[in-house]
Amino acid sequence: MKQYFAFQWHITDDCDQRCKHCYIFAENACKRPDSMTWEQMRQVVANCEDFCEVYGRLPYFYITGGDPILHPDFWPLLEMLAIKRIPFTIMGNPFHLTDAACARMKRLGCEKYQLSVDGLEETHDWFRKPGSYRTTLEKIRTINRAGIRSVVMTTVSGTNIHEVPAIIDAVVGAGANVYAFARYCPTGAEKDTGMTPQQYRDLLAVCDAKFKAWEASGCDTYFNRKDHLWTLYQYETGAFRLPAGAEEGMIYGGCNCGNCHLTILPTGDVYACRRVQNSRVGNALEDRLADLWVSEMEAYREYGRFKKCAGCELGPWCRGCPAVAAGAGGDFYAPDPQCWKKLNCLTGEELAEG
Repeated sequence: MKQYFAFQWHITDDCDQRCKHCYIFAENACKRPDSMTWEQMRQVVANCEDFCEVYGRLPYFYITGGDPILHPDFWPLLEMLAIKRIPFTIMGNPFHLTDAACARMKRLGCEKYQLSVDGLEETHDWFRKPGSYRTTLEKIRTINRAGIRSVVMTTVSGTNIHEVPAIIDAVVGAGANVYAFARYCPTGAEKDTGMTPQQYRDLLAVCDAKFKAWEASGCDTYFNRKDHLWTLYQYETGAFRLPAGAEEGMIYGGCNCGNCHLTILPTGDVYACRRVQNSRVGNALEDRLADLWVSEMEAYREYGRFKKCAGCELGPWCRGCPAVAAGAGGDFYAPDPQCWKKLNCLTGEELAEG
């Protein structure tokens, strides 16, 4: 069991971008942006602290939005977390990052600041807004100067998959401390990520070679192989081996949903995963999180229900991305649409049925 429990906390929907793949407005383009009040934020922090005390964990916040810096109580919130010595990462936009703002974040305990680069300049600015690409790359060094670790994430889909290798070069050149990518989760009427399993495996092979080349050159960027299908790829290439003596029925890796992660929205709504649109399990302003964890969250820990992964030897370490599966077909336990592994055994449900 991990020491820290991660709360991805969307304190506001306010944002100065309207990204084409944003979850907030995916189902309702005319949605009114929500924001928490100061008293509600204090209540959420107390609820999260209670949760961690019950389960012997330490809280870790991923503060996001929208763009969290736009919340009028952004700085008082960071000051409260600093007093409580609760570590946090901020996931936001680049537009309001100055040397003074980043230095203040660092002083209050910010460990990482995550930005997004979703294509080269034309593609990224099409996803987000004109000027976003150049501003994002410029602000990486602003973050670094403050002593905060700069993290860059790419959301990969059929629209930008061919640009990912060049994105890697661009963010390394800009001085990013960490780089990773994850796949687009279909929302709204669109249910196709635009990538076949073979295309995605080919991307992993190209990126693996590029990561290794950059590492050999001595660059300072850490390449986080975040997507759980990296486990399958590394298993096939010999970089990952099944540990000897692994206990049957244990979960050792893969998706954190149901294990060490919850999402809280500006309305207080609690989601098992922000990327799973129908995963609401309660409300942090009305429900005790510690109770939700052993009641509503059980629906996301039924590992034998994975239709493909339960019959795979990599199930305890991989399971692909259930959010992508849920986005594509509405079923959290469906096979990952980009998983290329062929199984010659029964599925988890067939095994359960005997």
